Amino acid sequence: MFTGYSAVLVNHRAAVIKGHMPWHRIVDEGLSNMNSKILVALAATLALSACTTMNPYTGESQMSNTAGGTLIGAGGGALAGALVGAAVGGDPRVGALIGAGVGGLTGAAIGDYMDDQEAELRAQLQGTGVSVTRVGQNIVLNMPSNITFATDQSTVQPSFNSTLVSVALVLKKFDKSIVDVYGHTDDQGDDAYNLSLSQRRAVSVATILANQGIDQRRFYIEGKGESSPIASNATEPGRAQNRRVEIQIAPING
Repeated sequence: MFTGYSAVLVNHRAAVIKGHMPWHRIVDEGLSNMNSKILVALAATLALSACTTMNPYTGESQMSNTAGGTLIGAGGGALAGALVGAAVGGDPRVGALIGAGVGGLTGAAIGDYMDDQEAELRAQLQGTGVSVTRVGQNIVLNMPSNITFATDQSTVQPSFNSTLVSVALVLKKFDKSIVDVYGHTDDQGDDAYNLSLSQRRAVSVATILANQGIDQRRFYIEGKGESSPIASNATEPGRAQNRRVEIQIAPING
């Protein structure tokens, strides 16, 4: 489990928080009332921000990884960094981590750093069924549900634990990056149930990663349910592709 600090997440499908609440208001309320319903409901999740990107399958806009949530750090430096990050419109995690003394990357060093991280991930994940895709300066790991979870379950299969540990070793080594963990389902069954299942699966994966000694402030976790397909839900092969957990890794620009 994630411990040692509280996190505030704005769920973009309003499954947890009803209605829109500006980021600065969330921080204000979190600081003034650490026992608020928001903090209690979301203490097991970490926060990230999200920007609008284009879904390659649907052609529709969707939330991704640059605005929409924040982490309240345990230390004064981390908290100050988070506030600065939000004030300038960036990912609050970056500000929190830099405020806590984690250096960022600049210029050509960003590409070199992510190249090295990608190469190590590919070496560790060869033959595991997990795909590694480079998207600009980011890295996306796609973990199909047939190798990660039993049907309708959110506990990671024991046979997949070693794969996640291998991922964690690379993430721990390359600590100048932030990590988004997204759970996805197909469109079969109830929307609310699929959203809940995707959230629980994302938390399960992120928990195993964090338990390997990775700084929890680097994480953002979200269940997207059936909202972000990468293939058609009209066929079983397509639905199988949509049932997945994605890990998106981005450099800390500083």
